[in-house]
Amino acid sequence: MITDFQVRRLREAMNREKTLEQAAVVSGMSVKSAGKYKRGKLPSEMKKDHAWQTRKDPFEDVWPEILPFLVENPGLEVKTLFVYLNEHHAGKFQEGQLRTLQRKIRRWRATEGPAKEVFFPQKHFPGDIGASDYTHMGELKVTIKGEPFDHLFYHFVLTYSNWETGNICFSESYESLSEGLQNALWSLGGAPRNHRTDRMSAAINKDCSREIFTDRYGALLRHYEMQGLAINARKANENGDVEQGNNRFKIAVDQALMLRGSRDFEDRKEYDQFLMAVLKKRNMARQIRFQEEISFLKKLPAKKLADTRSISLKVGKSSTINILRNTYSVDSRFIGESVEIEIGSEFLEVWYENKMFHKIPRLRGETKSSVDYRHIIDWLVRKPGAFEHYKYRDNLFPSTTFRITYDLLKTKYPDTANKKYLAILNCAAKESETQVEQVLKLLTNQNIAPLPEKVLEEVALSGKTLLRIEPEVSKINLGVYDTILSCGGVL
Repeated sequence: MITDFQVRRLREAMNREKTLEQAAVVSGMSVKSAGKYKRGKLPSEMKKDHAWQTRKDPFEDVWPEILPFLVENPGLEVKTLFVYLNEHHAGKFQEGQLRTLQRKIRRWRATEGPAKEVFFPQKHFPGDIGASDYTHMGELKVTIKGEPFDHLFYHFVLTYSNWETGNICFSESYESLSEGLQNALWSLGGAPRNHRTDRMSAAINKDCSREIFTDRYGALLRHYEMQGLAINARKANENGDVEQGNNRFKIAVDQALMLRGSRDFEDRKEYDQFLMAVLKKRNMARQIRFQEEISFLKKLPAKKLADTRSISLKVGKSSTINILRNTYSVDSRFIGESVEIEIGSEFLEVWYENKMFHKIPRLRGETKSSVDYRHIIDWLVRKPGAFEHYKYRDNLFPSTTFRITYDLLKTKYPDTANKKYLAILNCAAKESETQVEQVLKLLTNQNIAPLPEKVLEEVALSGKTLLRIEPEVSKINLGVYDTILSCGGVL
């Protein structure tokens, strides 16, 4: 088949005063074909349009039925319509005809359907915009000491050079945004003129009202003399640099994990260093534009703005406080007292009279609880009946071993199981949780009932068998000195 490209080459060769035979060789066609195409239309222009159907359209009869759906809801999927047709016209259509319906609807959308959204590529300028976003890392299946590590990654990208950085975080909160952005700017050594984010609805709706978030975020922007830019709702493409950066970064991390041969890390620090190495490698290819951009960045202020915020709360009768729709316990001695809470991106600090008493890991999500049995055990052992239906009872099993112990006691001693378990928990609080857990495992393996008296006995015995090293002083032989003196030596 002669192509348009061959014909053009033929005509160009003939214009260079070549003979028809020579031009035919140059264009890769026979002399006869060259004579046919040396002037006139191109092959593509000589094709006749295929205006007839090779077979009857199986959806012709039902098209008026489904067309209104497409007009009213342009985003309706073809498969949904196909299922609808099978429900209302049982046995008329076969599974293999789905592709036919897809082609028919695609042609209708291209020729008669509504206009599609147009995306307009934007020019980027050095030092103009830094973009922030969060991305979920769960799909990478990273573990810490064999345990799944559920986390997010705060991602910062300069839109001109695509230089990027970020850090591990656990929620889309103002605190994590402030911490991540400030770490990025100080790592960068300067600030862009504008900071662009999505609407940060997760942080606004979960942590505080829109007005409070705006005030705090506005203060952060003023501290670095940046202007805030927010994309429209559900328009992630408007923050495309960092959105695409999220996907490419995760692909790079996934590839690096494959090369590493393991997705398990000894601790969070090792994993964090691994991520920083991936970012460093990616940034190496951006050095030319980055060096160009760095000179356009604004100078940083003298110090960072505080990431945390402080609130004052009164401790309730249940020895708990409610922070950002989650419940935390504090020492029962604070019941009825007002305590200061410093809220950070990962931890909550409980202060009283200018002294910090508790540092609690911040819970992710909402309507969750973190109740430390040590804070309330003294009163639970006095009120064992409260344990059975305690609202936060699941928090009082420090590990699976303690839960198994309780279930064993519940099976063997249903009437006194709560009291016995609380006695064991009290021992863990007063002695050592690790030591008590080891004893419980030992008793379970030996099929011995984990009664509190037995647990206390074993814990006491294990404490006595600790290795003690007694210092040994060698006896001095004074005769050595007599020998030295008798020989006239000097001591």
